[in-house]
Amino acid sequence: MILRLTALTVFCLQISAHADVKLPRIFSAGAVLQRDRPLPVWGWADPEEKITVTLGTQEANTVTDNGGRWSVTLPAQAMSRIALTLTVQGNNTLAVHDLLLGDVWLCSGQSNMEFPLGACDAAEDIQAADFRLIRQFGVEYNFAEAPQPDVKGQWLTCSPQNASGFSAVGFYFARRVHRETGVPMGLLRSCVGGTNIECWMSQETLLNTPQLEPFAKVMRESLADYQTELATALPEIEAWVSRSRESLKIGSPLPLPPTWPDFPFGEKRFRPRCVTLHNGMIAPLIPTALRGVLWYQGENNAGGPMDCEQYIAKKRAMLNDWRKWFGDPELPFYFVQLAGWQKPNEDPTGADGWAFFRDAQRRCLTIPHTGMASATDIGDVDDIHPKNKFDVGERLALWALAHEYGQQLETSGPLFRDLNIEGGVARLHFEHVGSGLMIGQKHGRIPATEEQTGRLQHFAIAGTDRKWHWATASIDGDSVVCSHPDVKQPIAVRYAFSMNPAGANLYNRDGLPASPFRTDDWE
Repeated sequence: MILRLTALTVFCLQISAHADVKLPRIFSAGAVLQRDRPLPVWGWADPEEKITVTLGTQEANTVTDNGGRWSVTLPAQAMSRIALTLTVQGNNTLAVHDLLLGDVWLCSGQSNMEFPLGACDAAEDIQAADFRLIRQFGVEYNFAEAPQPDVKGQWLTCSPQNASGFSAVGFYFARRVHRETGVPMGLLRSCVGGTNIECWMSQETLLNTPQLEPFAKVMRESLADYQTELATALPEIEAWVSRSRESLKIGSPLPLPPTWPDFPFGEKRFRPRCVTLHNGMIAPLIPTALRGVLWYQGENNAGGPMDCEQYIAKKRAMLNDWRKWFGDPELPFYFVQLAGWQKPNEDPTGADGWAFFRDAQRRCLTIPHTGMASATDIGDVDDIHPKNKFDVGERLALWALAHEYGQQLETSGPLFRDLNIEGGVARLHFEHVGSGLMIGQKHGRIPATEEQTGRLQHFAIAGTDRKWHWATASIDGDSVVCSHPDVKQPIAVRYAFSMNPAGANLYNRDGLPASPFRTDDWE
């Protein structure tokens, strides 16, 4: 059961004409297009109109289909820091100037990805933000009932005048990568605060992913109710369409439209407003050539343990589809683990707020071609939008520099690998040890430093009674050993397992924090 265009939408499409050759707004002056990969270009014109597309040294020809849509794929071209012109010739000719060939990164998710540089107490960075080769396209909000053909937005070049409106995470990511590689960077900022991951997934994906069947069941019920109501309202709608056509012919005012049933997955029927942002802010970008995706989202999905388990399935399903839609089965997807927020919890049991969700995010790293930037050490007790987006962008950039640009560097803080029980001691082993483990301290944007006289904090240990105690923890080579006098037979360990794990201080010597984790599967 896939939602079709409503009669009103079809009617509006029928009374609009294509006439001149048109391009989506992402192909507008100042754009950065993807280098070194086949480049899809598409648009609209009259049916059966001959179209020629030229960019740099490449040219492609096609003919529009019966609906007036055309598309070509230009052969891959090398990076160009010199401005190029995209020319599209049909019955008329379009020339789009000042285009660069570089790397295009889709920046999506919630408000922490949208959070602008101008709100980050970053006056010096804004004043120095003279980067002609870094550009951002800001997709305007659009909660849409059906997949849309285009987005609203414009390309802006990074300058002291424009930088304050850039995604702060995107800016710091692009600045680091551009400085080290010289590659032009294009940021497609398509994000909306307070949104669930369901908003960014297609209807087909949500309805047809077996692991999401409980969610899909509610969707189908909502859709069935909508279709029943629409069938009842259809005679009145069709009569209005007929009257409107007659009014258009004679030039008289259109009659008032009838009342339409509520959209089945909208705010009134279905709280997460699922699929609407996919329809309005992702579908119109397909099949743009991308270098990768930056994703900062999850606050809205961070519920109980079962919600978090389902989030892993949702993210896996979304990635599979995004990779299919954007034509890259290995599309890099680098995401941010939620920052610390609210008053710290002193109970060793932890498990409050976002604890289960962060562990689910960690386990999303089992999805191929993903990377995670932990932000637990740079949060804000009083603000869900911490202003230190510098470290977030820098940590995301490490993944890209290592995996997309061939640099030899550590990409992550320590990630839990396995647990061994040695008598009354629990020994933890990690991946991404880097240059070695250390007790670290982090203040603002200053790089983490080793705390020579400190002790590891925020490790909790439990035995067969499942009662948690703050552990005595210490670094032993590339592992951490944990114990407690009241836990004679340890079976599980948790680290930084709370809403705001302030004081958690396990780092590698590359200055990156260990991800929160748990070795148990208890609720």
